Amino acid sequence: MIRWLKKSYIAVILLVMYAPIALLMIFSFNANRLPVWKGFTLDWYTKMFNDAGIQQAFMYTLLIALVSSLCATVIGTFAAMGIHRMRGWQKKCVLYVTYIPLLSPDIVIGISLMMLFSVIKLPFGLPTLIISHITFSIPYVILSVMPRLQQMNYNLYEAALDLGATPGYAFKKVIFPEIMPGVIAGTFIAFTLSIDDFVVSFFNKGAGVDTLPIKIYSMARKGVNPTINAISTLMFTTIIVVLVATNLKASRKAKDTNR
Repeated sequence: MIRWLKKSYIAVILLVMYAPIALLMIFSFNANRLPVWKGFTLDWYTKMFNDAGIQQAFMYTLLIALVSSLCATVIGTFAAMGIHRMRGWQKKCVLYVTYIPLLSPDIVIGISLMMLFSVIKLPFGLPTLIISHITFSIPYVILSVMPRLQQMNYNLYEAALDLGATPGYAFKKVIFPEIMPGVIAGTFIAFTLSIDDFVVSFFNKGAGVDTLPIKIYSMARKGVNPTINAISTLMFTTIIVVLVATNLKASRKAKDTNR
């Protein structure tokens, strides 16, 4: 009885979480503009790929996500290493500061960055979007890498230095292989957050620079448009494929290590 209740509870949670997404994906193939099934069609996907505005928004979204996630990964990884070497109240203080962007509402981060760019007279556009996405992604990378650093035996790094390795070579051969799962996880988290972000991007974009979430919002304001369902389905599918591929790679590496 208890086992049945546990399974039912999990099933209800999964249904509530994924039923709306499944419905959206189904109606992305609906021949009717209204949410009433009239037949299967790929017209909305065809219109999506032929729309110049959507293509441009997709290119901006992909460019911003790639650049910001890579930059955030490099900065966050070295920041995590620096925090890990701290001791006492200094380490706690820096960690508390790192948590602030995670706990702050997106609208606060977006408006704060908008005011900063206005004060320093930085023109709004692609650079401000990339900087904004790097800013809110760094804490997630730090928190992904920190557990791997805590599990690592730091004496191996010092032993490599004692044996004549340079700090860079020792980092490449000793530290990086140990923390690589955390680095990869942080990179994909930053990439996913960047693709999904709307609020911060909305406040810090320039004229003519729209990401896919912003493009979807502007299309939704004009009324029901099934092309939105197609875009959302494509975004969701892409993220799922990336996550599944990452998890499979991590699982295979863990099995090879255990052998």
